[in-house]
Amino acid sequence: MIDAHHHVWRLARGDYAWLTPALAPIHRDFGLDDLAPHLARHGIEATILVQAAPTEAETAFLLDIAERNTGVAGMVGWANFEAPNAAERVAALAENRLLVGLRPMVQDIADDDWLLRDDLVPALNAMVRHRLVFDALVLPRHLPPLLRVVDRHPDLSVVLDHLGKPHIAAGTLDPWRADLARLSERPNVVCKLSGMATEARPDWHSDDLRPYVDHLLACFGPDRIMWGSDWPVVNLAGGYDRWREAAQSLVPKAAWAAIFGGTAERIYLSNRGRARC
Repeated sequence: MIDAHHHVWRLARGDYAWLTPALAPIHRDFGLDDLAPHLARHGIEATILVQAAPTEAETAFLLDIAERNTGVAGMVGWANFEAPNAAERVAALAENRLLVGLRPMVQDIADDDWLLRDDLVPALNAMVRHRLVFDALVLPRHLPPLLRVVDRHPDLSVVLDHLGKPHIAAGTLDPWRADLARLSERPNVVCKLSGMATEARPDWHSDDLRPYVDHLLACFGPDRIMWGSDWPVVNLAGGYDRWREAAQSLVPKAAWAAIFGGTAERIYLSNRGRARC
């Protein structure tokens, strides 16, 4: 069992621009000790720790945490893809075997076509060379440009975070539905079953999520889907246990081995030559 997407943070570090007092349930420090009871309750053996600030300083902070905690099997960090020496920075970060991927925070970038910038190509090519996963934190409007990036870099391993954040609260399926189907045709793309609760209505039920999960399963199949808690962000929408139980109810039991562990192990850990902790 692997939780393929969670965070920790320390507010005093000061680089979480998005994490304001308006998000009261999560506007405090969160560490692995806070996460441990959830992992124990659900029999989760390993996790993937994911960046939450667009700085290499936070990446170093998280790698230090990962190195001191054997339950963290891998870490997805951040690098400045626009920097003139981006390829060298990616190579330097990749020297730490706990780093399994990189994630620019595309959802927070004003330019909707940022992914198509020519100056990102050296960083993306370096990721391929160093067998790093590109975690795509995008919104539905970014799916068409992401598809173009995937086609330009067919050897780049891409993980779509949070299903591309469809508008679940509004019950909107299109054009997200068609764009997700097109992405699923590319074999180098997998998708995280994560982040759904925070895109739904505050009083969400599993049936609100079902059309999106059913489409995800039909497009990608269990061997290209991995589950993540998005903890502690999920505390804004019912918490870890509620989301875990909803996901299990929406996924056929025959698919649990892949979705709740196997896919993450193959994409993140085997890809970097790491055994699961």
